[in-house]
Amino acid sequence: MPSPRVTGLIAATFTPFGDDGSLNLQAVPTIVEHLIADGVGGLYVCGSTGEGPSLAVSERKATLEAYLSAVHGRIPVVAQVGHDSLAEARDLARHAAAAGVTAISAVSPHYFKPNQTRVVAECIAEIASAAPETPFYYYHIPRLTGVSVDIVELAERALECAPTFTGIKYSSMALDSLQTLSTLASGRLNLLFGCDECLLSGILFGAQGAVGSTYNFAAPVYRELLDALARGDLETARARQADAVRLVRTILKYGDIPGLKATMAAIGVPCGPCRLPLRTLSREQQQSLRDDIRGLGLLAKAS
Repeated sequence: MPSPRVTGLIAATFTPFGDDGSLNLQAVPTIVEHLIADGVGGLYVCGSTGEGPSLAVSERKATLEAYLSAVHGRIPVVAQVGHDSLAEARDLARHAAAAGVTAISAVSPHYFKPNQTRVVAECIAEIASAAPETPFYYYHIPRLTGVSVDIVELAERALECAPTFTGIKYSSMALDSLQTLSTLASGRLNLLFGCDECLLSGILFGAQGAVGSTYNFAAPVYRELLDALARGDLETARARQADAVRLVRTILKYGDIPGLKATMAAIGVPCGPCRLPLRTLSREQQQSLRDDIRGLGLLAKAS
């Protein structure tokens, strides 16, 4: 089914929590205004960065509604609706479509790991059928799901069995497969690259846009990268990618999502703690991260 392509930098949004671990959705409008001001082109809600797997289904629905309300149609919103229960995934897909998302996306069920592309394609078709007018993006992140079927073969099968299958959120470093996907179905697939530290490579290998965590606070760095690439200035594009790598490596010393959330607080857009099994950084760790980030000189709002 034809659909508009999602392009540019798509921020994988955080789910804000209060100190007691409950949702703090009053923080969402501030987050959204910050992202739009920074030039982000869209939002990806309740994915890995948003701790989607740690949220109850009702919380995922409420979080999505809060983001859609704050965005108010200004930029695209993609909802991650994957769940180990396909019944819950279908419920989330129906809700997201009714709420007015631009597209839905889902990881494969991964507690019982499917080891055949045919089975994953069937899961895609079942979830997508619950929102028959809404574009569907498969979320390929084998590092977390452990589902590592041949992604090219999976895309071919999904194109046959899921009419709304539009593209892939491609969070893998296997760039050869990304390049093959870019030529599949006469280039029809909308590929969104999901590895911030290799954005330049992802675009060069065929992605049309990108979904990432660090776009929440470093979008200007990546926009400079994309602008330089568009005008053929590869040297500047590589320099900005090197800056991004330094930032990512600095944050990862403190843990993935906990470090990312602490970085949001460092730029004055707090998103609260993480939920177990993720551990929120201690006050000392947060201060150390702030000092390290300031030392990089890449985030103008860091304090």
